[in-house]
Amino acid sequence: MPNKKNIFKEQERAVLVGMVQKGQTEQQVGEYLDELAFLAETAGASAIKRFIQKLPHPDSKTFVGKGKLEEIRQYVSGKNIRIVIFDDELSGSQITNIEKTLDIKTIDRTDLILDIFARRAKSAQAKTQVELAQYQYLLPRLRGMWKHLERLGGGIGTRGPGESEIETDRRIARDKISLLRKRLAEIDKQSLTQRKERGEFIRVALVGYTNVGKSTIMNLLSKSEVFAENKLFATLDTTTRKVVFENTPFLLSDTVGFIRKLPHHLVESFKSTLDEVREADVLLHVVDISHPNYEEQIGVVNQTLREIGVSEKPMITVFNKMDLYEKNVFDEWLEESTKKEIMNDLEERWNRETNGNAVFIAAIEKRNIRQLRQTLLQKVKELYRLRYPYKSELFL
Repeated sequence: MPNKKNIFKEQERAVLVGMVQKGQTEQQVGEYLDELAFLAETAGASAIKRFIQKLPHPDSKTFVGKGKLEEIRQYVSGKNIRIVIFDDELSGSQITNIEKTLDIKTIDRTDLILDIFARRAKSAQAKTQVELAQYQYLLPRLRGMWKHLERLGGGIGTRGPGESEIETDRRIARDKISLLRKRLAEIDKQSLTQRKERGEFIRVALVGYTNVGKSTIMNLLSKSEVFAENKLFATLDTTTRKVVFENTPFLLSDTVGFIRKLPHHLVESFKSTLDEVREADVLLHVVDISHPNYEEQIGVVNQTLREIGVSEKPMITVFNKMDLYEKNVFDEWLEESTKKEIMNDLEERWNRETNGNAVFIAAIEKRNIRQLRQTLLQKVKELYRLRYPYKSELFL
């Protein structure tokens, strides 16, 4: 599986499957499938059909019920559909049972995200982190996955005396996980040394849901060229730049985007990437305010920040894509005074909820970037004065 070929060929046809479980609504699951479709598109697949089933809990053998699985089978039969993507995690046996019925490749959301991560990884650190996450995903599914030898690259010379295939494969996977963890520990030591060599600069980290515009804002603030595109997980590697505003220097880091249902072991694998967030003095939480579920995305990011213990850090919330928000919300016939009133209400609400630490911008249009720079500069100077009071004359 690690170093595997991409799951998809260009624009491979796929169907999506979601489940409305206890405590969820059909609308909510529909929104999850919207994101799953975007993930599939990012990976190079075209989602042409969706199936949603209401069940109190997933079927232990096939996740969805037999009737729904038969409905999916009839639909995919003879339509040149190459893959079925489930929005929830599947066990190895569930994958096997579904593939036997449908006779086409079946993956879950986690496998899809891992495939995208594998494509996006550029540095040795990111590649090692992705490979570790892939093996951790694979290990508990070995029993149910009949293609495990192909995924692990096993064969002649891989079996010990008296061992069964499954025991051998588990041993290979565990050994590989151990090796990758050691390799990551060495890379982390080098990264820690590099971070220590940065001196006494205030550190700022961009955080946020994936595809909210962090890399674009990084480019605007640091005048650097960080890869940015309208796809999920455009960047995996943390990029750090030295920035100087009005003779005040600080370090600005762009980090991997968060996402709902992000697999726990993937978060664990990217621990060293999140170290940039842990060590930051101030966070710039970027929000795509034009997204219909932007408030839920804010919740996902805040929950992740709580899980890694940084939710109490000073934070500026940057509401990006205001141009698209206005396009979505305002009709042509709406009076300017009404538009202004709507915008004032929006800004007042979020300034209340962020204790006045909110900025509203349109990064692509470069709207309000000066206000963002001034707000960030003020916060950085304030932190310098607190940390180095004997140098306060430098940060007035």
